[in-house]
Amino acid sequence: MKKRQKPGPPALVNPPRRPLWHWLLAVAALVAIAWLIHFLGNPTSEPKSVSSAPVAIEKAEVATGKISEPASYVGADACSGCHADQFGLWQTSQHGKAMQHATLETVLGDFKDASFRYANTTSTFFRRGDEFWVRTDGADGQMDDFQISYTFGLYPLQQYLIKFPDGRMQALSIAWDSRPAKEGGQRWFHLYPEENVDFKDELHWTKGQQNWNYMCADCHSTHLQRNYDEATDRYATTWSDLNVGCESCHGPGSAHVAWASDPNDASDAAGMGLSIPLDKRQGVTWIPDPATGNASRSTPMRDNLEVETCAVCHARRGSVSTHADPTGRLLDTHNPSLLTETLYFADGQQLDEVYTYGSFLQSKMHAAGVTCSDCHDPHTAKLRLPGNGVCGQCHSAAKYDVAEHSHHQPGSAGAECANCHMPTRPYMVVDPRHDHSMRIPRPDLSEALETPNACNNCHTDQDPAWAAAAIEEWFGTERKGFQNWGEAFHAARNGQSGSVQNLARLFADPEVPGIARATALAEMQRFPSRLLLAAITDGLADKDPMVRIAALDALTGLPVQLRSKAIPSTSDEVQSVRARAGRALAPTDMNALTPQQRADVERGFEAFEASQLAIAERPEAHLNLGIYFSERNDPGRAESQYQHAIRLDPGFVAAYANLADLYRATARETEAARTLDEGLAAVPNDPTLVHSVGLLRIREGRTKEALELFAQAHASAPANTRFAYVYAVALRSDGQPQKAQQVLDRALDGAPNAPDLLYARASYALEDGDMPVASEFANRFISVAPEDPRAMSLLQATNAR
Repeated sequence: MKKRQKPGPPALVNPPRRPLWHWLLAVAALVAIAWLIHFLGNPTSEPKSVSSAPVAIEKAEVATGKISEPASYVGADACSGCHADQFGLWQTSQHGKAMQHATLETVLGDFKDASFRYANTTSTFFRRGDEFWVRTDGADGQMDDFQISYTFGLYPLQQYLIKFPDGRMQALSIAWDSRPAKEGGQRWFHLYPEENVDFKDELHWTKGQQNWNYMCADCHSTHLQRNYDEATDRYATTWSDLNVGCESCHGPGSAHVAWASDPNDASDAAGMGLSIPLDKRQGVTWIPDPATGNASRSTPMRDNLEVETCAVCHARRGSVSTHADPTGRLLDTHNPSLLTETLYFADGQQLDEVYTYGSFLQSKMHAAGVTCSDCHDPHTAKLRLPGNGVCGQCHSAAKYDVAEHSHHQPGSAGAECANCHMPTRPYMVVDPRHDHSMRIPRPDLSEALETPNACNNCHTDQDPAWAAAAIEEWFGTERKGFQNWGEAFHAARNGQSGSVQNLARLFADPEVPGIARATALAEMQRFPSRLLLAAITDGLADKDPMVRIAALDALTGLPVQLRSKAIPSTSDEVQSVRARAGRALAPTDMNALTPQQRADVERGFEAFEASQLAIAERPEAHLNLGIYFSERNDPGRAESQYQHAIRLDPGFVAAYANLADLYRATARETEAARTLDEGLAAVPNDPTLVHSVGLLRIREGRTKEALELFAQAHASAPANTRFAYVYAVALRSDGQPQKAQQVLDRALDGAPNAPDLLYARASYALEDGDMPVASEFANRFISVAPEDPRAMSLLQATNAR
């Protein structure tokens, strides 16, 4: 199991540590590419308006457009009378048992005084009458007895929830393996078996990363209202159904019940009072093409209502709204993750736990109009047909379900469509999840891109070259497949020359799925250039909201003078886009705007602030607001937000670092020093805080101490090129050129294409008169960052010698 897999909402499993760079991205981007304004000036083209006005989300009006009183929740039992068959199927599903009261019937684990040892703690599971209890280490590290209130999940594992007086419910990290004993189940196990998570760790079961109310409640219950009170830091969470009920997908049902109870009501005969009519398959057939063995949809897909309804829970995403009802418009309530390198392999295969949606968006099936219910029964959540039958609905069995295609014995594991085109990856230790990108296996790219492939998942005794040779022998050399961005993403993440041009071509290709195009735009931020600006301008007007969001995120890292391009996006029809526009516009000089522009910008501000207050219990929300208010030149509110983040999580390094930087920027060095000391007391020897203290010592003129701190930070985080660069510059300034060169060379061994390191190495060689070395590193720098203004100066300097 990979160390610290980073799944995240909606399910509460192996939550991630929060890397500082993620939360400092906006600030870092400003520093990294501020020079753009120097040579690019203002863009010559303006983005086209995406829509004229925001679209409100109303409970009973989202899909039908019918003006009425908002529908209310009636509970799943109200559906059972008319929909007995569907109700019965749902009751057998994991949705129907997603969360249950802990009873003799629902608890699967062994509570007969069973014990489990982990991280030097022995936990005991026992009963008191009909109650279920665990004795384990609490938030203070002391052993205590905790009552199990609810079961969480069913198969292949079951977790257990414990209630606390402040309204929080926490998920125990020791789970029950509910698989049969012959498959290794019927045992207690820890979700982080390769680590030693104790009460000080952010992943401990009592901490925020294991909090049910925020991390998982909305996807395991119906009409979940977190009801978090920021003033008291307490929850009063409620729900209409404890599990994932009918209204989790169909929306609040009172209008439908009213319509069904009045046979003379013809006011909504088409919509039947449903908040979300999931009818995209009605009247649709898949027409086979004998020439290809594939089928095509009889009518084009009108919208993504069904898929986006499912994606609310089956996506790696963050909340941007407290709106608790399903809308069929994912990006009005959530913002899905892109194909980032922490979540996906370079070619888009699932790496971390990404919950299907991001993978499915990459697929040719999604592009063709396939929906979730084409393959899965919506009430049992199981496949509509066993084995290869579900694929055979659209793909001719005579062509594909034969040995001539699979080159494996019929009925064997290798002949199963999903094993080749939807390989699994295990999460939560025992839960294999299928990759829904539905791709052609590419073992020929595995070694170059460091990606897995379906062939070697089974043939573990062979290498990718062996698998690639077999594929080529069977199918020839042309095996590109639908997903064709792996090489571009891998090259960009390794800083290879030509990367920005490859990313720009990928971004401009209309056949590439929107999520991949958005990721290409995000990756282009590594290479500030005219191509990046052009992509941002086009992206702001793109038809795909994920691309528009990526464009706004990239714009947020640009100099203030360029950010006015985001003003039209404050009127976007999608809530997530409006919120991102508000973030991008934070440093806007309101006095320089027209009254209409000021109103537009204020609308964006309101959307962004609401998106963060929607997750007010999370320290990162207050960090984001702190950065935002800093850019709005409101240091008082920024300070308050950073301090709030620290109160919520005293170990949240990014808040200390940003607060200290705020104090430095406002000439409050004493308070900056105190803040960094407090951070190091909470998180001893954290390299980011150590590095920040080193910068403080430089400002104080205490160079020797600063060098020691820079050395410590660099040693603790050798992959951080910024730490290496600053340390080398400090050494050079202190008259230690040889040691500075050694630091740069070692850092370049690990990051051979890091522009700042290459520039420093070339510049110092020029100063020393070592022209061969200067030329070598100058050429490497120019190949990586050809549009960087420093490239021209290096070229001129080396040529002049």
